Amino acid sequence: MSLAEALPAVNATLNGTCALLLVAGRVAIARRRPEVHRRLMVSAFVVSCVFLVSYLTRVALSGTHRYPGAGLAKATYLFVLSSHMLLAMAVVPLVLASLWQAHKERFEAHRRIARWTFPVWLYVSVTGVLVYLMLFRWAPRA
Repeated sequence: MSLAEALPAVNATLNGTCALLLVAGRVAIARRRPEVHRRLMVSAFVVSCVFLVSYLTRVALSGTHRYPGAGLAKATYLFVLSSHMLLAMAVVPLVLASLWQAHKERFEAHRRIARWTFPVWLYVSVTGVLVYLMLFRWAPRA
């Protein structure tokens, strides 16, 4: 198996790992464990950065992939992919702002931004896995 063939599964794993870290971080702050929360959220950020490098490497090696199906399956895939891509672009400044406010110990501002950042980041991470499954595991063979 070539690197280009392996990277989609690696990327899905990184997205899934990020989603788990985000949920664990949310649980940690709900349990008033701010240091655990900080470590988990920084870990989610690092995993997301590794994902981005891996994703760009995959695209450079093998280009984009077209969904081979048709009808409702393709429409569903395109909806999930489109919302994933749009929100993936939107989440970058939200994540950076959330992390910056926390780093500067401006926790009220951090909470205001994180209320938006968390669900968007989680959606992007989960739909990243879903896009992989729809394109590389569940799609009809061309």
